Parts: sequence; C-alpha cells; structure tokens
Amino acid sequence: MPFAALTALLTALVVVAPVDGATPKPVRVELYRQGDFVSQTNSVQCIGASMQMMLNMIEPRNDRSARTQLALQRIARSNSPKRIGPGGVEFTRPRRGASSFGWAAGLSKIGGGPYRVTSAPSLGGALRLAARAMRDTRRPVGLLVWHGAHAWVMSGFEATRTKDGKIGRIRAVTVLDPWYPRSSRTYGSSPGPGTRLTPRQLSADFLRWHRHFRSPFDGEYVVVIPYRPVEPPQVSPVAPSAIGTQRHTVRSAVGNRPPTAQYAI
Repeated sequence: MPFAALTALLTALVVVAPVDGATPKPVRVELYRQGDFVSQTNSVQCIGASMQMMLNMIEPRNDRSARTQLALQRIARSNSPKRIGPGGVEFTRPRRGASSFGWAAGLSKIGGGPYRVTSAPSLGGALRLAARAMRDTRRPVGLLVWHGAHAWVMSGFEATRTKDGKIGRIRAVTVLDPWYPRSSRTYGSSPGPGTRLTPRQLSADFLRWHRHFRSPFDGEYVVVIPYRPVEPPQVSPVAPSAIGTQRHTVRSAVGNRPPTAQYAI
C-alpha cells in the first residue's frame, strides 16, 4: 500500500474511533451562601454556632443572632451523653460544651435532620462518607477537628467521578470554622468562611479523635452526616385469626421462654 494511502487510512481510524477513555466530569456540591457564616459567641459554643450555620444553609432565611446560638448550644448539650473517664468513672464537672451526639440529635430534633455520627479509619474515607451524604441530601456536614475538641462545618466539595457515576477521590472541601476570626495557639489562624482546602491542607486540623474520656471513635476521623430515613416496609393486613396462629407457632418454637411482643409476628 502506498505511503500516502496508508497515512489517510490511519487518519480516518483516529477520527472515527470512539473516545472510551474520556475523563468523567468531577462531582461538585456547594451549599455555602454569603451570610450563612456565624462566629461562636464564646470559647465553648462551637457546636451551637456550627448548628446555626448548618441551619442557615438548610433554611431559606439566615438567623445569626446570639440568642439562637445559645438555644442551639443548650439543645445539643442536653442531648449529650455522660462522659466516662479511662477508669470507668463519670466526670462530675458540669459540661460547658456539647458532644457530637448532641450535635446530631439537636439538628434532628429541630427539623434540620436527620443526622447521625459516624467515623472512618482514614481521612479520605471520612471525606467520602461526608461527600456522599452531602450529595444525597443536599445538606451540610459536621467535622470534629483538633482531635475532637472543636467543630467545623463542611459546606461543599469537589471530587473525581468514577465511570459508574460514584464519588471517587476528594480533591477539595469547603469549610467554615466558627472560631474565625480568632486563632489557636496550637493550630494557628482559623480559615475564613468558605475557604477551600485540599485533603492535605485539611489534615492539619481534621485529626483522629483522641480525648481524655472514652469514645467509640477513638483513633478515627469523626463526622456528623445527614442521611435519608429508610421508609418502613409496607405490611399487608392479616386477619386476626391468622395472627393468633402465628403467635402460637412462634411461642412453641422458643420453648419455655415467656411470651412477649418480641416473639409476636
């Protein structure tokens, strides 16, 4: 085959060949709007301020009042569990702040949820949990930073998209630190509202949980994430006579155990 004809054939093949290796577009979510940010009014209300910012992103109107922040802090504190020390002894000193569980329960109770507390053994894993929850619900996420001593809000992210449309590697996250514009002696200046950080940059503050009291999340990266409640299964109506027969069958199967609602189908 002449050289010119071969060149033309190869050019045609290149033009018509399908582009199977095209890179999928990244996944981007951003919930932060100008005016959502609120600075905490004192040194212990980081969770109250974070709840306030999250509600500002969820609700159509912003509430930046100190009164609301205090009310949210009290709700989170009242829903926080007891603190147990390494020796199994409960701390008797009154709690000034609030816990991650109180944070999640408070948002759920006042209509911002539902939210739950979860963790991952790696920073990347925790950010993927946060990003998936944010994409599915369009609600912000809470981050327990500074080994669990402080609260930040994650309002957005950018991630790669896998070929099947799922979230891949997290490239950047948007954060709001209620301690801004202050600074920490240990961790330095707080990032401004709506700052975008790479996972490497975030790792300076988003550290594994390590506190002076017991926690199921020791050594993990802790996040407060929204979720979609599971709809209860639809149950077909059963005739009363059939219910009685089923209860009898179950009681016979469990032997001499006392009949309780646990064994009634």
